[in-house]
Amino acid sequence: MGAAAEALKDFKGFSMKNLPREEPLSPGHRACQGCAEILSLRLALKAIGKNVIVASATGCMEIVTTPYPQTAWRVPWIHVAFENAAAVISGVEAAYKAMTRKGKMEKKDVVFVAYGGDGGTADIGLQALSGALERGHNFVYLCLDNEAYMNTGIQRSSATPYGAMTTTSPPGKKSIGQATWKKNVPAIAAAHDIPYVATASPAYPIDLMNKAKKASLVPGPAYVHIFCVCPTGWRHDSSITIEVARMAVATNVFPLYEVIDGQWKLSRKNPKPKPVKEYLKLQRRFRHLTDAEIAKIQQRVNKEWKTLLARCGELEELEKFEEIEQNL
Repeated sequence: MGAAAEALKDFKGFSMKNLPREEPLSPGHRACQGCAEILSLRLALKAIGKNVIVASATGCMEIVTTPYPQTAWRVPWIHVAFENAAAVISGVEAAYKAMTRKGKMEKKDVVFVAYGGDGGTADIGLQALSGALERGHNFVYLCLDNEAYMNTGIQRSSATPYGAMTTTSPPGKKSIGQATWKKNVPAIAAAHDIPYVATASPAYPIDLMNKAKKASLVPGPAYVHIFCVCPTGWRHDSSITIEVARMAVATNVFPLYEVIDGQWKLSRKNPKPKPVKEYLKLQRRFRHLTDAEIAKIQQRVNKEWKTLLARCGELEELEKFEEIEQNL
């Protein structure tokens, strides 16, 4: 049994009957209506608890929770640059270890958390994140992925999906919109051979909270990639945020899984996946796509889903999917 599995063997998990009542992130913030990012961050922090130190990369969550001189944070929190949240929290963790070792601080079960958006994680923060994971610091990293630099004007990032319209990847006669495919950061994190990696969605809040709590319990670095729907940037009504998030899972656009001690495990099977078109049509950022381009995206999603099923050892599910793949 690996170190992560050993740490999690007695974890019972949350249910609707035993949800934590603590709110490290308070109401009164200034997030947009329908923002899945603030919802996801709140759920994750509720699960982890108040005995926590948080480092925040520049981004939407920094802006909406701390408009000077106010703050929505009820726990120790530090705002750092776009690119170095993982480096800063690793320094905090190392300093805490040194201070407690020297007897200058009382040793407690403090959880060290860093978070950033997809820009601060997949792009300009990837170097700092990779270094912190490689060094083995005991911390949790939350990627709040809304698939663009939403805070600074909806510019594309390497996590922006193929074909999406952003202000720096506008569609036109010679442009499809975003021209590259979404970077698979959870797989990059897993390649560092860290104890725990997971994907999560606010459409499945109990699953998200359980994964955040697991990440806080394992020794060493843990990475949780959370699908954060953005009505402002994705161009849909704020009332359907959860519907969009749920459809991403139902179409295999954003599958849910864990990697524990290097073992991949599917969190949610999908024996009857919906066509990707059902997900795309909910958002105006994809309204320019032709049927041919949608078919191209469907093929890519199918390929990535089959790769994930193989990694998780779901060979029976893989065979079933290959039988129905042509009907999507």
